Amino acid sequence: MPSSSAPSAPSPGQPATLRERKKLRTRQALADTAVALFGERGFDGTPLDALLERVEVSRRTFFRNFRSKEDVALTAVKQLWGTYLDVLGAAEKSGPLADVLLGAMLTTLDRMDEDWYRRFPPTLRLIADSPALDGHALRHCAEVQEELVRRLGVPDRLELRLLIEFFVAAWRCALDEWLPECARGELPALLRRSCSSMAPALTLEA
Repeated sequence: MPSSSAPSAPSPGQPATLRERKKLRTRQALADTAVALFGERGFDGTPLDALLERVEVSRRTFFRNFRSKEDVALTAVKQLWGTYLDVLGAAEKSGPLADVLLGAMLTTLDRMDEDWYRRFPPTLRLIADSPALDGHALRHCAEVQEELVRRLGVPDRLELRLLIEFFVAAWRCALDEWLPECARGELPALLRRSCSSMAPALTLEA
């Protein structure tokens, strides 16, 4: 039997070493504080040094964790799409690809924790209020869409790229409906409704 003084094992999914856990805590502190600070002062009007002072970390430490002020502000967005790409990569890809894309996002939303659901809505508001951050988010979205083409494992063609564009548009429409209340349980249903409206939308007449 192990002695009572033996260190406890890290919980599943948590970094194994002390150094990794400290790095994770620093990343989380920077991400949480960035959303709060930029929300108070505005993203464009808040220098990076103000964030570093609030969290009490050096520039060197910051740039070991994030590439830029935009990068830390978009932590929740990048966490979502990073998880989505992982889920999609592991998913069985049979049947209509529209259903594959939707199913992967529903699984992703179920995996997001309360901390993410707390940070995601103010992140969306930051993006809406900052042209610079909005541009950065659009570039990230374009990168994700390119990766989606690769992860789906089907030939790259016009129809596939249109489907991905339609799915991203449906996701954005669901987010528009979700804000400002942002009730966690409502987002999956709103996304389902948005996706199911794509085909009827194409038949609308003037």
